[in-house]
Amino acid sequence: MEFHEKLQELRKIRGLTQEELAEALFVSRTAISKWESGRGYPSIDSLKEISRYFSVSIDDLLSGDQLIFIAEKENKSNLNSLCDLLLGIVDLLSLMLIFLPLYPKPINSYIYSVNLLGYVNNNTLIIKIYWALYISLATIGIVKMLMVYFKLEKGKKMITDLSVGISIIAVLFLAMAKEPYATTVMFLLLLIKGGLFYRQAKVG
Repeated sequence: MEFHEKLQELRKIRGLTQEELAEALFVSRTAISKWESGRGYPSIDSLKEISRYFSVSIDDLLSGDQLIFIAEKENKSNLNSLCDLLLGIVDLLSLMLIFLPLYPKPINSYIYSVNLLGYVNNNTLIIKIYWALYISLATIGIVKMLMVYFKLEKGKKMITDLSVGISIIAVLFLAMAKEPYATTVMFLLLLIKGGLFYRQAKVG
């Protein structure tokens, strides 16, 4: 007997509806419906809840191969979530480009390094673009972290593409504006981001 059949049988023996079982296991009714139709398996934590609720062992519910499959799938999901969280943090670190002394400021024939707050440039448009790029990346980082926290998948690819696009534009713009220190920091953040993308692709 397959897992979805066992779950249906256990639920019916208790005389429960899918909604009542969902409440008992702290999951959605959609999740119960998915499991009972054989379209997916519960997480390890949900399996423990099912095992405890019906007083049956996990081995009685699933075969060894199925358990390994669930564990591997959950591990991949956790690694992807961790990479997404780190990607959000990397974007949030773009705020460093506002507060670190990365920009030149000539004073009495000397050039001092100052942060963006103290930076003076004859072209105010350039400074506004810097602010727009850094704040955009930081905002994307916060959104990315919130999506991981609330386990939202919809729109994740769009946010990721936007993050990469703005990072590349920022590197190119800083390089064209001849800001070597800021360009280096932004490029390093982009490299870290690339490493995390590579890790995600490897995990699958």
